[in-house]
Amino acid sequence: MNHWLMKSEPEAFSIDDLKRKKQEAWDGVRNYQARNFMRDGMRPGDQVFFYHSNCAVPGIVGIAEVATDAYPDPSQFDPKSKYFDPGSSRDNPRWMLVDVKFVRKLKRTISLDELKGHDALVEMPLLRKGNRLSVMPVDAADWKYILALEKA
Repeated sequence: MNHWLMKSEPEAFSIDDLKRKKQEAWDGVRNYQARNFMRDGMRPGDQVFFYHSNCAVPGIVGIAEVATDAYPDPSQFDPKSKYFDPGSSRDNPRWMLVDVKFVRKLKRTISLDELKGHDALVEMPLLRKGNRLSVMPVDAADWKYILALEKA
């Protein structure tokens, strides 16, 4: 099993939205590296940190699970979608997504500032300067360490 972190702006789609819906397609990813993580790395059962970004207190707010293998993101084919990609075709789709399902909300938000304060997490991709990916891997040791922070 692999571990991941997926960012979402709470105004667009929050952990509470996922809790309410139970499962949702993670659409609209338009970064090749993030797409590759979903397409080539994610498998059903993988665990995901749900991260709120672009908000007053960015941080990890919950846990989700990858529910499906990757499949073509239908929004790329919809001319009315803000994620429409006229260069993508159904025969050779450019953008993929996975469905994620709600597992639980954390007891508290583990903020980005708090994560940055732990030397043990210095190699975590989220904390690397300039990293703006919305989907990224989380090392198993980092996953375990962060879960322990929830109780602190």
